[in-house]
Amino acid sequence: MYLALKTIKGKTRYYIRESYKDGDCLRSRDLFDLGTDPAGYIIYPGGNAFYIDETVSDRLRTLSQDYSVDDLDDIFWCFLKPEIRVALEPYRHMGGTSRKRTGKEKEEKRQNEFHVFDKRRAHYLRFGHIDQGKIGRLSSKLFNKLKNKSRDELEQYFMEMERDLDRSEFKTYVYVIFDLQKYFTELIAKSMPEGLNPNKVDQYFLEEICWLNSDRDFWSGMDTEGKLHEYLIRYVVMFFDSEYGGSSFLDDYIRDYMDSKRRYVPPRGSTSVILDEASTIFGVKKDVLRKMSKKSLTRIYRQMAQKLHPDKGGEKEKFVKLSEAYHELLKSKTS
Repeated sequence: MYLALKTIKGKTRYYIRESYKDGDCLRSRDLFDLGTDPAGYIIYPGGNAFYIDETVSDRLRTLSQDYSVDDLDDIFWCFLKPEIRVALEPYRHMGGTSRKRTGKEKEEKRQNEFHVFDKRRAHYLRFGHIDQGKIGRLSSKLFNKLKNKSRDELEQYFMEMERDLDRSEFKTYVYVIFDLQKYFTELIAKSMPEGLNPNKVDQYFLEEICWLNSDRDFWSGMDTEGKLHEYLIRYVVMFFDSEYGGSSFLDDYIRDYMDSKRRYVPPRGSTSVILDEASTIFGVKKDVLRKMSKKSLTRIYRQMAQKLHPDKGGEKEKFVKLSEAYHELLKSKTS
């Protein structure tokens, strides 16, 4: 059993669902509609004790062969009063909370063949690496949490994991999980995607998401209607409504350059001095730079970075100065 979220007319509803075996594939089904406030089903008899309303447990016993009180407690855990969670956390999953597996579950516990899209998501959420060239040589233990889950349960699982991502990671995350780097030969494709041609990146992203939307293996056990699935729409929003965050590769690149120049002193001075230098580097008038939004500044930076990056024949010093000017100007932008 697992907790599923679904947004209906702008409101989030919660469901208890389970994955079940249907022939050669795993499907999912609703067991109980918790509405918009699952906390309403939690009863507190006193002290730090709690239990779930019997209307829920009775229905689950009727519908699910794998019903477990421990699983039900896990589903409602995040809806408990904060002070109760703090008090009970040290005792969670202690002494007999892990239930005995049925023969059917043991049979299903065999190694699954995971979809590569799921593996890329799990890998990035665990390590945060852009370059996933070694993903095929990783231990299968990394993907244990993906075992025996239907497509719906997997998507709910990844939605929960993705909530821990910082907004500055969204675009890079989507770039990685759709493996857009495979379309580019530049070295920066595996370290600094913001330096790539944004129009081409957008084009390849749309091609990949359309391909995944029509991949029958990926959607095994789920009905699809031909249009873009709601579980993929979130990636379109992440990709087009976000900008790349800071690049550690770029920061290291600039730092190495500065360390190699004993007499190098980072430029300091007034905003006017910064604008004068940035205007020369970007080839844009100061007034235009001053009024430019973060999004517009980032766009022109990417265009210049593609021309000046050393991997594309540009001069290292000019590329570093361009990046410095860009980051200094960003500090003065509010939107």
